[in-house]
Amino acid sequence: MKKKLLAMLSCAALLAASITGCSSSKPAESAAAPAPAGNESAAPTTTAAPSGDMKIALITMDSIDQHWVTLNEGAQKAAGELGVTVTFMSPNTKDDAQQIECVNNAVAGGYKAIIVAANGPDAISSALKEAASAGVKIVYVDSPANVDAEATFSTDNEAAGKTAGEEMIKALEAAGITSGKIGIVNVNAATDSTVKRENGFRSAFEGKGYELMETQYGEGDAAKSQTIAENYITQGVVGIFGCNEGSTTGTGNAIKASGKSDIIGVGFDKSDAILNLIEDGYLLCTMAQNPDVMGEKGVKAAVKAINGESLGGAVTDTGVSAIKAGGSSSAAAAAGTPAAATKEWKIALITMDSIDQHWVTLNEGAQKTAKEMGVSVTFMSPNTKDDAQQIECVNNAVAGNYEAIIVAANGPDAISSALKEASSAGVKIVYVDSPANVDAEATFSTDNEAAGKTAGEEMIKALEAAGVTSGKIGIVNVNAATDSTVKRENGFRSAFEGKGYELMETQYGEGDAAKSQTIAENYITQGVVGIFGCNEGSTTGTGNAIKASGNSNIIGVGFDKSDAIMNLINDGYLLCTMAQNPDVMGSEGVIAAVKALEGESLGGAVQDTGVSVLTK
Repeated sequence: MKKKLLAMLSCAALLAASITGCSSSKPAESAAAPAPAGNESAAPTTTAAPSGDMKIALITMDSIDQHWVTLNEGAQKAAGELGVTVTFMSPNTKDDAQQIECVNNAVAGGYKAIIVAANGPDAISSALKEAASAGVKIVYVDSPANVDAEATFSTDNEAAGKTAGEEMIKALEAAGITSGKIGIVNVNAATDSTVKRENGFRSAFEGKGYELMETQYGEGDAAKSQTIAENYITQGVVGIFGCNEGSTTGTGNAIKASGKSDIIGVGFDKSDAILNLIEDGYLLCTMAQNPDVMGEKGVKAAVKAINGESLGGAVTDTGVSAIKAGGSSSAAAAAGTPAAATKEWKIALITMDSIDQHWVTLNEGAQKTAKEMGVSVTFMSPNTKDDAQQIECVNNAVAGNYEAIIVAANGPDAISSALKEASSAGVKIVYVDSPANVDAEATFSTDNEAAGKTAGEEMIKALEAAGVTSGKIGIVNVNAATDSTVKRENGFRSAFEGKGYELMETQYGEGDAAKSQTIAENYITQGVVGIFGCNEGSTTGTGNAIKASGNSNIIGVGFDKSDAIMNLINDGYLLCTMAQNPDVMGSEGVIAAVKALEGESLGGAVQDTGVSVLTK
């Protein structure tokens, strides 16, 4: 009783905005408005405006870092659109006890959902379990805990950390430095997101001649991190990596104070201070996340969960980009309407075909943004996947005086000559989904290898849950040349390393559903326990084959999202599919093309546009 009374008193204090530890900002006004149409990675349906007000708590690691402030802005934007109340009730400093207090206050205050960026995987788990037991819906943003949630919206931190390491290595090697000490400034040893960033960063240096020093922890505080970085500098490091906003700011300030401009500083997160340090040459680059997207999608997912919709614990990668000097605006997608173009540029959009729902959706995203920016985008893709026809489309775009080409290449080499000629003629090249081996302004695609590995892990979990720990696995791919699907297959195969399954020789169906079904049926006659489809057609064919066989024990896992695939999942013939965000690729492709045409250097940035696991 004493504990409950204290909780109730704490709640009352919170609502009076005078509570110690957890800050509280004014929630969005509850003017009911319909949800905007658009792709929702966490679930296949559009968020509807709720009936009546909903109280949702947003609890991040602190309320001060610009990362969390921006995340809250995205959340409040969605709250205003949906007519719900989102209260930003985060502590003023990163502290486990204060974050637990915030969770308890939200439960005591009658909040129906908690959107949370957990300090660590275990620190607040007990509090979150109690909240879930009380019927509160849990949604993670940025950093999850070890408690089941409705959905998670975060960065693929390991992949982004590896990118940070690769950027540092490129800069060091360009300066003729192939060995030396590298310092790492992290937050602590418990925060899941920054630990994964460090792991990814370290993996980039495997087999290289550098010495990665023991990690030092600054709790995300810029001043503490600067002291750590200064100590590294006295030890003669050639590079320093900061794992979050405070670590990165401290690293840049330490390099600035040292006067040693040859030390390569690479960081994470985006703030005015970090961007200034990059522009002034004290940091090479930073991995910029999309916290506003996390906040916005977190609110939409919370509303869906409160309304009774099952999101299946889906994990959505909200993307990251490397921001360098002169290119801060060339980073990952920003929420909202893009700036209007200075003229009506002519842009060609050339995908692998014009029929698959994936490419149709990509075109829809491109056309929406083209209209907003006042440019012309012509969808001039072949009716079927064919190298000769795609080359013809590229040549037609050049002959038709198109000023930029947004292209999903059939393979890394098939259309390279045509793209080189286009580039030589002054046409700007932007890749979506699948690049070729020709330099481009920017690329917007899925981290296909990581997504393929996730697909494999989902299949293994389902097989093991059914007591199946060995057996044959079939793989239906498009062909041996398409970069995106080859990487998916590689990732899928990597998940099975050390397991007791036999991965059979890959068969190719050219992305055609009928051909893929025949391949899958042949696998089934050979007694497979699982089949993986690497794209939309492959997945549809796989599901149809399992359906026709009547063998519901075969685990089908696929890639891409269409009505046919979702029906096969809901009917139990496929376990799940890896859903990309083709509309985001199309939209960002247009924005990048316009920027390039208007003289902005995008530096060949590669942006991961995210993927989610869609289940029944």
